[in-house]
Amino acid sequence: MMTVRHIERLFSHQQHVRLYRELIAGRPEGGAGLDALLCRVVPIAALGMVRLDELSQSQTSMYRRLLNVVLTAQNPDGGWGDVMTTALAVRALLGNASSGHGQTIDRGLAYLARCQGDADGLWQRAECEAALVSAFVLMQLGDRAAFRASVRFAQVVDWFNGRATHLASGNPTRRLWSHASVRCRMTPADRDGFATLWTPARRPAA
Repeated sequence: MMTVRHIERLFSHQQHVRLYRELIAGRPEGGAGLDALLCRVVPIAALGMVRLDELSQSQTSMYRRLLNVVLTAQNPDGGWGDVMTTALAVRALLGNASSGHGQTIDRGLAYLARCQGDADGLWQRAECEAALVSAFVLMQLGDRAAFRASVRFAQVVDWFNGRATHLASGNPTRRLWSHASVRCRMTPADRDGFATLWTPARRPAA
């Protein structure tokens, strides 16, 4: 069972691979074949923040420790090294207990906006297809008002709506987009928490 003490013990003993596997288990991202890209300290810290928020444990010292890892890892360009890690970090900072970091969030969103492709709005990362990377970004932030206002949201969603059904049913991109598309249809939230796998989705906007 994932508890604050369990997260703290694994993180403190640098058992990052085990912690990552337990944090990602049961999530749509866990079956997308992205372990080699996400099993690193900053993504793990961001996932830990998200999970502690979901457990209503965001006032703990462990949450503050993970928050510090994420905050200090931001680069001068506003990102966290790549668009997937940046999306995770921004999602974590948009959580219930991370108020007061608006400038950090805005810089991260600006980084994501700059990284979009001119022709299709997709995001890219080395050694990973752009559609999968983009589905991952939308899975993290597609229900956030600040994200939608900062990036070319409609362009990338239109790209998926026109092509996703042509992907094979077992394709990781199609599976991840099927979850991300639900977030993208939600009534957008701002900095007042986020929907999770364990909370009911808001109704789509009319």
